Amino acid sequence: MRPVRRKLLAAPAAVAGAAALLVLPGCDLQEDADLDNGRTMFVEKCGTCHAFTEAGTQAEIGPDLDAAFKAARETGMDDDTIEGVVEGQIANPRFTDPDDPAYMPADLVVGDDAKDVAAYVAEFAGVPGVEPPIPPDAGPGAEVFLTQGCGSCHTLSELGDVATGTVGPNLDEVIPGQSPEQVEQSIVDPNAEITQGFPEGVMPDTYEDLPPKELQDLVEFLIESAGKGQ
Repeated sequence: MRPVRRKLLAAPAAVAGAAALLVLPGCDLQEDADLDNGRTMFVEKCGTCHAFTEAGTQAEIGPDLDAAFKAARETGMDDDTIEGVVEGQIANPRFTDPDDPAYMPADLVVGDDAKDVAAYVAEFAGVPGVEPPIPPDAGPGAEVFLTQGCGSCHTLSELGDVATGTVGPNLDEVIPGQSPEQVEQSIVDPNAEITQGFPEGVMPDTYEDLPPKELQDLVEFLIESAGKGQ
């Protein structure tokens, strides 16, 4: 994982207005930010609601951070300004009703973690050509897992800190002993059999649109890897 430097969350309309209040362009806010920690915190705390290419997350509950900050960059906003915007949004997010699925509580991450997340998002959001980090020796199934953002919701120890999600079941615990057919069904029809302790609808049913070869690669990878990296 290469070092990174800054960013996190804000709807496109909020970016421009907040920036003027939070930080002046060109100020070097977090030169020593821990971007690895920022990525880990983002995937764990933010990736279940926000799409962000570098993190491999594809959620649609909150704003797509790449789309939001791509527009901001095109108007001349630099990394330091974006970092300030993100930090401000973490501390004081746009108000929504707590019963709204898009509700984001204030201070979801705090202290150095918040600074690291802001720095991480500011480094990559909306930057052309950014892709999720894929280990050089990753096979096609692991690549599908990472590019589809599975690690933001599931833990799979074989992939280390890029797959530590807790929104969905721990794959090291639920997949061993399953047949390929069962694993495939859990991907394409996740509500057919709900894992105990998790609500219906927590996993989107859009993965049935995966190309057949990618689906096969993903199933084979999960069967081979789950429970092996513990």
